[in-house]
Amino acid sequence: MAQAKKIALFVIVVFVLYTIITSPDRAADLVQVGFEGISSAAQGVGDFMSALVN
Repeated sequence: MAQAKKIALFVIVVFVLYTIITSPDRAADLVQVGFEGISSAAQGVGDFMSALVN
């Protein structure tokens, strides 16, 4: 099972590097979308906690 995890991680790293090298603009867009999603989720959690306190 540990061997499968190592192989999967290797494949993911190779894919990410390939994407960055072949299309850096698209990779930057994907990272921006990811961070916007994380930020939105964190803001939603913060709003929920604020509503619980009030």
